[in-house]
Amino acid sequence: MAAFDFDQELRDLALDQAPRVFAVAVQYEVEPGALDGEIAAWGLAYDDGSAHVVTANGRHRLSLTSPERATWWFGREKGITARIVWFAAPTAPAFERAEAA
Repeated sequence: MAAFDFDQELRDLALDQAPRVFAVAVQYEVEPGALDGEIAAWGLAYDDGSAHVVTANGRHRLSLTSPERATWWFGREKGITARIVWFAAPTAPAFERAEAA
């Protein structure tokens, strides 16, 4: 019988409960036919559908009912379109920062 690996158990638990990471990208026309854009915010999406978002400059935080609600929030000005950019789910949690990079 293999010995119980508590560290592995904690890493598996972290994987199972990890929120999804996303960015809120905005794009806008700077001249006819020419687009520009930037990352307006970073977010975490949870299993219950809710999301927490922090503006890229760190000044504002939002608790939203869904990640898609962030597209409304950041795209509400005329001429701005907001989109969600999803990051892949984590696959290798680690206790040390260097191991996770």
